Parts: sequence; structure tokens; C-alpha cells
Amino acid sequence: MAFLEVKQVRFSYDAQTADAREVLHGVDLEIEEGEFVALLGHNGCGKSTMAKLFNGMLLPTAGKVLVGGLDTSLEENQLPVRKQVGLVLQNPDNQLVAGIVEEDVAFGPENLGVPPVEIRRRVDEALKAVEMYEYREHAPHKLSGGQKQRVAIAGIIAMETKCIVLDEPTAMLDPKGRGEVMGTIQKLNREKGITIVLITHYMDEAVQAGRVVVMDEGDILTSGTPRQVFQQVEFLKRHSLDVPQAAELVYRLGASGVKLPEIPLNEEECVAMLRRYLAGRAGALS
Repeated sequence: MAFLEVKQVRFSYDAQTADAREVLHGVDLEIEEGEFVALLGHNGCGKSTMAKLFNGMLLPTAGKVLVGGLDTSLEENQLPVRKQVGLVLQNPDNQLVAGIVEEDVAFGPENLGVPPVEIRRRVDEALKAVEMYEYREHAPHKLSGGQKQRVAIAGIIAMETKCIVLDEPTAMLDPKGRGEVMGTIQKLNREKGITIVLITHYMDEAVQAGRVVVMDEGDILTSGTPRQVFQQVEFLKRHSLDVPQAAELVYRLGASGVKLPEIPLNEEECVAMLRRYLAGRAGALS
């Protein structure tokens, strides 16, 4: 049994009104414990709705969402579900509630009734995990965007959730802040085995995941490893979706007659591929 199971889920905003708008149309998805999954798609495809369904913030109009076998739609399961799945939003300022970093990280465990000594341990470990321990007595509003987002992630870690769902956590950050947050996400997945669901518009972030799930118009369009998904350049473009810049470059080279053996996922792969191609051309001409 998968850790997160989405079974024929439909969701409508204002479901009881004449203006009901269905944004998910019978979605099926399974995510195993310990996976790192990137969820992609253009605005309005249902990604953020999925994020809120994963931790019970929203409940499906039809179908089921199961977290560790628990049905999120049952009232008695809502607290146990939120103990297992933490949600990090796009704007960290919407999640930071205290005037000192360590107090902010302690907020979640305190609300769960965790004993003070245990809270102290969790806060210290969470801040060390995101490399923000030295800032524990700082004011959150004085931190950079990337630092704020790492504190928000620490707050979820301190609740000891098995899964962290991040809804475009780097959208408001500069490149340095994006790098800090992505490094933290990778570390948590690799070293602590935390299940990661990353919703992002950045293809260079998606290629760092173990699996990419692409949504379009309220359903799953395709799913697979980053290499499997981003080899389908023509298919993705027909659905107005982007690919990594390296993949875009090689795709355009192919259209102009420069045929390379595969689509690269990042700059390093692209450079290595072009070097081999040019070396082969030079050898053929000598």
C-alpha cells in the first residue's frame, strides 16, 4: 500500500452552488513512502488543490485520499493525517507566527501537546537539519526569503511528519534562496527518508526529483522519471508545458539538423553531449 493514495478524486470549489467549478476530474495517484515527487503543470491545472488534499486542508468532492491508509474525509482522521503530512506554502510570511525563530519552530509541536523537553529537542534538531540553528534567536522578519522558507520547513520537521508537501516554495525567492531551499529538500529526503511532494514551475527543480508527475486540466497527463518525462518534448509542448533549458536547446538543435542521441536534463549533460558531438565531427573531417 502506497503512503499517499488518491483514488478517483474529484474536487469542486463551491460544490453546493450553481457556480461550482470542478478542478480535478477523477485523479488517480500513488506516492510511496520516501519518494521525492515533483508535481508540474501550468496555472489552474489543479496542483495546489492536490497539495491541500494531501493533508486534509481540503476534502474531495468525490473519491478518496488516503494517508498511511487513513481516509482524510473522516473527521477523526484529520489530526492524525496532519501529523503525518506537513504543508509548506509559497509565501513563508504566511506561516511564520512568532517573533523569534525557535519559538516559531516550536509552535506546531506545542499545538500537538508535545512535552516541553521533547519540544526543545525537536526544535534544535529541526533547525540543524535546515542549517538555521545559529539563527535560532533571530527575528524571522529580518531573515532573507530563503532563510524564512527554511524556518517554515523546520516548523514542519519539528512536528515529525513523514511527508512534506511544498506548494511552489521557491516562487518568491532569488536564485540563492532557491538553491538553499532545494538543498534542504534534497537533504531531508536523502538523509531522513522524508517523503517529498514538490509543486514547482521550475524545470531545473523538477529534474532533481525521483519522479515527475505532470498535470493538465485537472488530471494526470504523464508520469515517470525526469528523463522519461522530459524526453517527450513534442508531447509536452502540445500541452503548452515547458521543459528544462538544456532539453529545449537540444530540441531546437535537432529541428535545425543537429541530431544528438538523447535529450539532456541539465547544463552539465548538455555540455558533455555537445563536446562529444563536436569531437566526432572534427574526427570525421580530419
